Amino acid sequence: MSQTKHQIQELLAEADAAPRRQFGQNFMIDQNLVRLVAEAAQIQPHDLVIEIGPGTGTLTEELLATGASVLAVEIDNALAKLLQSRFAERKNFALLHGDALAGKHALNPEILAAIRAAKAGRKTIRLAANLPFNIASPLVIELLIAGVDLLAFTVQKEVADRFRSAPNSKEYGVLSIMTQLLSRVEILRTLPRQAFWPMPKIDSALVRLTREDRLGTRAGEFGRFLRKIFSARRKTLKKALELAGSAPPDLPSIDFRSRPEELSPLQFEELFGQIQSQ
Repeated sequence: MSQTKHQIQELLAEADAAPRRQFGQNFMIDQNLVRLVAEAAQIQPHDLVIEIGPGTGTLTEELLATGASVLAVEIDNALAKLLQSRFAERKNFALLHGDALAGKHALNPEILAAIRAAKAGRKTIRLAANLPFNIASPLVIELLIAGVDLLAFTVQKEVADRFRSAPNSKEYGVLSIMTQLLSRVEILRTLPRQAFWPMPKIDSALVRLTREDRLGTRAGEFGRFLRKIFSARRKTLKKALELAGSAPPDLPSIDFRSRPEELSPLQFEELFGQIQSQ
């Protein structure tokens, strides 16, 4: 099922398309990797599987073979036409031609509608994708907030490191805290640059996030709170809170002379809850 580099190039030529940097396109050319991504998503036939950035459809073929319903989201005009011509007759295939994000911190409404419909039908919702590098970070958080149960995807290694980074590390920040409070993070393996075409400048990683939501309906507001705090990450927590319009609460478990990057995800959750209750 999987496509070699030569086959991908032929499909792109037929579609009068080429890899576009503005869309973060790097195609998987390692057939074993394609299967690994599909297997990591642990798909069952009754599931809804969202694939963002399907490209020429090499992973799409693997996903459709599971019998699950596949919603492929492709922004590129030429690739959307290619996918439609390849899979339109497959009953478990649907194509959303557009941007997966409606804004920096908002999902495309059609994706949200598909997630809500799947939840109403008691379906498990999964993401399986070779994520476009340029939108991976905000997209993952928005999908977790929206209720996607499991995400299995490839992403730049430096982004994968941020998902599981600990306080006091240079990678630690909003992405780390949100991911760890919304899911269980697994870095399944590192992927060499040579597994993709065009070859990116750095290695990638296969990541699996299993939703374990500690935030519930507060997640969006909590994310906005974190972004305000970390915009002043070099200042003390007391000063960062004041700049964000909040007074430091009476919370003995937190040293407000420390910097934001020194607090754990659970401490931030506690701090946010205390501020909300004031």
